Amino acid sequence: MTLKGNLNDFSLSQLLNLISLANKTGTLVVEGQSEAARVFFREGKLAYAQFGQEDNSLVGILHKTNRISAAQYRGIKEKSEGLSDKELGLMLINANYFSQQDIFSCLQGYFTEVVNKLFTWMEGFFHFETNLTPPNDMIMVKVSLENIILEGSRRIKETEYLKDEIPSLEMALKFVDRPGSNLRNINLSKQEWKVISVVNPKNTMRQIADAHHLSDLEIRRIVFSLLQAGLIEIVRPIGRHLPVHSPGSLPIDQVPVNKEERKSLIHRIISRIRSL
Repeated sequence: MTLKGNLNDFSLSQLLNLISLANKTGTLVVEGQSEAARVFFREGKLAYAQFGQEDNSLVGILHKTNRISAAQYRGIKEKSEGLSDKELGLMLINANYFSQQDIFSCLQGYFTEVVNKLFTWMEGFFHFETNLTPPNDMIMVKVSLENIILEGSRRIKETEYLKDEIPSLEMALKFVDRPGSNLRNINLSKQEWKVISVVNPKNTMRQIADAHHLSDLEIRRIVFSLLQAGLIEIVRPIGRHLPVHSPGSLPIDQVPVNKEERKSLIHRIISRIRSL
């Protein structure tokens, strides 16, 4: 029997509760505005998940979760051609690259994060297929849905709050003329550095998010933290009309409008981090 519906009428939390309580086995397909996800469950527990046509092989997930470098990814990919994920996992364990627990922990975290991101989708269609399962050569995990539902509910509240604080991603960013005194305690994450590197009144937040493969929640979260730190402010994009109808279609402008302002700020950030 196939379960179909709209996320506006039947929330992801309700879906997961139903799957968990009924000990369902099958695949939940969720189609959003621009991408889709497939989540497989075995006896009411999360077993596997994938966004679109992303490389969901074991080596691909190890790379996406920063467990291996780009060079290691290419090397393992080349050497493991023709091997299933189960065979590759065994090879990596026997070669002492990873323990069995390392591999399962990585997969559990990645699959859980795929589901967590679905909680930020306000619109979309879904259907649950009991006879649709992932390939047998994929490594399955076993994750209870209770904590995923709790984390998802938290993300929904966070998404609503950040949408109130940052309503439109078609606005741009610029560095403040005089960064706040809290710059002394600055500690930027890798993703924050990526956003900082393209802060420019010509770039909309939507373009920045698309360029760095950030979700709406992730870009809003980063921008909000930079706003709170007193490093940036939100402005209307220069030279473009709002709204931008094709997000990501225009190139990110890497050249700052005010070079001296940006150079001074970046140098102060770097100097402060080196002194910590």
